[in-house]
Amino acid sequence: MSLPSNLPINPDRLWASLAAMAEIGATAKGGSCRLALSDEDKAGRDLFVSWCEAAGCTVTVDRVGNIFARRPGSDPSLPPVVMGSHLDTQPTGGRFDGVFGVLAGLEVIRSLNDRGLATRHPVEVAVWTNEEGSRFSPPMMGSGVATGVFTLDEILDKIAQDGARLGDELVRTGYAGDAPVEHPMHAYLEAHIEQGPVLEVEEKEIGVVTGAQGQRWYEVTVTGVEAHAGPTPMRLRRDALVASARMVTAVQALGLETPGDACTTVGILDVHPHSRNVIPGRVFFTVDLRHPDAATLAGMDRRFRDAVAAIADEAGVTAEVADFWEFPPTPFDATLVKRVRDAAAGFGFSHRDIVSGAGHDAVYVAGKVPTAMVFIPCEDGISHNEVENIAPADGARGAAVLFEALVATAGAA
Repeated sequence: MSLPSNLPINPDRLWASLAAMAEIGATAKGGSCRLALSDEDKAGRDLFVSWCEAAGCTVTVDRVGNIFARRPGSDPSLPPVVMGSHLDTQPTGGRFDGVFGVLAGLEVIRSLNDRGLATRHPVEVAVWTNEEGSRFSPPMMGSGVATGVFTLDEILDKIAQDGARLGDELVRTGYAGDAPVEHPMHAYLEAHIEQGPVLEVEEKEIGVVTGAQGQRWYEVTVTGVEAHAGPTPMRLRRDALVASARMVTAVQALGLETPGDACTTVGILDVHPHSRNVIPGRVFFTVDLRHPDAATLAGMDRRFRDAVAAIADEAGVTAEVADFWEFPPTPFDATLVKRVRDAAAGFGFSHRDIVSGAGHDAVYVAGKVPTAMVFIPCEDGISHNEVENIAPADGARGAAVLFEALVATAGAA
């Protein structure tokens, strides 16, 4: 379907901005690598700030490195309507995860300028620090500090996989700001690629996001007995890896057996002592459980813990399950969701309601202010991958819907 002639944004400018940002940290397969507070992330942030200042915005940075670019409203006493997402990526990330929401927000501000439109509320674009949780963990740190989920001090002291301290990296990159982390907001809108296949398979142009799945993350340590691979009979082994493999299979079965779009993943598995002829004595692995219903997610938690305990007992090993991070299923604001739906319908875009399977900064912000999200399709549903891709027309549609929802929320002057 071709784009309508009445789009309020400039599709070519949006696409050019996405392409320019993708050059920073470009990977061999066409993706992006801008790990949080790396040199590449700094370069991406610097480029964004320069674009915002050129658009007449005032830029502030808070103490956890969140960036806010403000276009003034006609009533300066009112809190801003904020759009945004993140610029950091996975190590082998794509060109659109996060960055689309940031640059679609910037395109909305540029288009307001083009049209000479004033809003009652100020309008802002936010770049949240370390959404991905790849270099520093857990994810969504910047929005988490801003909304009180994490304390500033605990996040500043987080250590990266490469040994760097987050607070020191903020200073090194020039993004240790002095603005308070408590940032007033009237409402929050985030545009994002779906990161899944539903919109593309169903040939829908816009996803109207009604909320986000709950997530629970765990770290599991399984301890057996290291022994020589030759002289130790199979029947007498206490093999931590074999027990862990059964646990991983149980995690997979849990996701398949639980109704209602359950998702279960083991993403990291480390074996000690990592020797060819030694029976593994210790294994560490991570578990990610997700479901849109809180009661079902709690049931998954119980079944997961019971399965691990039963397997450990049968295998003669011990298993420690440590809670790492979680957030509950999160509904978005009904009024803002309707504005997104109405904007899609107003342009004649095919659309459907959808629940986000991924975590986003919007999930934390929704605990403080009215929040909604706009999804656009991504090719083959692939994300967190260098081949992640979107159609330029889909990007334009998403930005246009964001524009209309923003204006409806910020109010005409």
